Amino acid sequence: MKTTLLLAAAALLPLAGHAQTPAAAPAADIAVTGAYARSSNPQTGAAFMIIANGGSRDCALTGAATDMADTAELHTSKEEGGVMRMLPVESIPLAAGATHELARGGDHIMMMGLKQPLKDGDHVALTLDFGDCGSVALDVTVDNRAGMGKPMGGMDHGQMHGHGTAPAN
Repeated sequence: MKTTLLLAAAALLPLAGHAQTPAAAPAADIAVTGAYARSSNPQTGAAFMIIANGGSRDCALTGAATDMADTAELHTSKEEGGVMRMLPVESIPLAAGATHELARGGDHIMMMGLKQPLKDGDHVALTLDFGDCGSVALDVTVDNRAGMGKPMGGMDHGQMHGHGTAPAN
């Protein structure tokens, strides 16, 4: 009996001092297509994709996580004083039956503090959190040329939220 209790206590030791959050259930009604990541400098990158909610209830993208960066944040782009700026947002709504594109110059996932520069062909493991609607794990390919034809409207990528500075073209 003592041996069993000691083994049970030993198994719990790695958990001591750490809040354990159960993994979110997979988001069965959420489909992600066209996902890619890109970077304009060695410290920051972004991920873009099309997200479809095939379910009958509204969902929201509430967060993202990756081991490739110190932080991953949801961002949107907004014009302020004639200049487009990236701003963090708490969530991105996704109505039942709707599709939403995360695209350059719009909503996107910003990855800051990259562990290594994103090179074409690399893969980024990314988990999208849809709160009560579940989560989606992705393997996103890096394509630094993708989305280049989309207008950026004077986007300020270099001076907001510690994104670093964009290289001169």
